[in-house]
Formats: sequence, structure tokens, C-alpha cells
Amino acid sequence: MNILFVCTGNTCRSPMAQYLFNKIAAEKGLAHEALSVGLYALDGDPATEQAVQALQEEGIDLSSHKATRLFEGITREADLILTMSRGHKEALLQLFPDLGNKVYTLKEYVGEEGDVADPFGGDIEVYRQTALELKQLILKLIAKIEAKGAEEDENSDRV
Repeated sequence: MNILFVCTGNTCRSPMAQYLFNKIAAEKGLAHEALSVGLYALDGDPATEQAVQALQEEGIDLSSHKATRLFEGITREADLILTMSRGHKEALLQLFPDLGNKVYTLKEYVGEEGDVADPFGGDIEVYRQTALELKQLILKLIAKIEAKGAEEDENSDRV
């Protein structure tokens, strides 16, 4: 499954989600991969220093990340598109209304309410809190994906 995380500038939340997801999925031996983009990203911008530090504390090197602006092709390749906020979801669906069946906020998809707050401009503690929140959400996301996969396997055995 290809997952696309979307935020504003692709320097904080969505790359943190991408790298956390890819690390956890790899540790579980899952063949899922995540990418990330920003609705208003400046292509090539690095991740913020605080995002790099917060993920470094999780054993993840985010230092080589380069921001990517949202483009249509990447949305077509994604099986699931998860935004950090309701505003991101609405903006994305205005640009690409036909993606409605695969666009959710991250929290919505895992059965929670609200948005993942933007840490941009905050100190390292704010980024640590965001990283922790994203990690918890991604663990729920992976559990949901695994459960869906098991359910699909079970259903295909019945055919």
C-alpha cells in the first residue's frame, strides 16, 4: 500500500509522519511505503531543525529530507492520502475532487477527532510532542492496515 501524508509546507508534520511510518512498517516487515508532500511547499526546502532533532531522538535521520509540493501524479499513485488537518483535506479535495474516496485526515482514519497541530515555529518540546502524537497515530494506522489485510486474506480464502 502506498500512503501519502499531506501538510502545509512538508517540513514538519508530513515528513515526520512519513519517516515514522516507514520505520515502523519496515520493523514489522510490512511492504507498505509512505511519501509526503505539502500543499504549499517550496520544493527542496529542508525539514526544520526541530523536526530533524525530534526524529533523531527516535533513531530516524530526517536530515536529507527535501520538501515536495503537491502534484497530481503523486496523488494518483497513492492508495491512501492522509492529511494533518481538516483544512488540508478540504483544500486537497477542492484541487482534486475525484480523490474523495481515498482522502482522510490522519486522525479521522484511525477513529480520532481533531487535527495534528502544526509545530512550526515552536521549540523542540513542541516538536517532541508532535512526534509522539504522530507515532501513536501511526501505530494505530498500521494496526488498521494490518487488520484490513488480514480481513481481505480471510475473504479471499472463502472465494
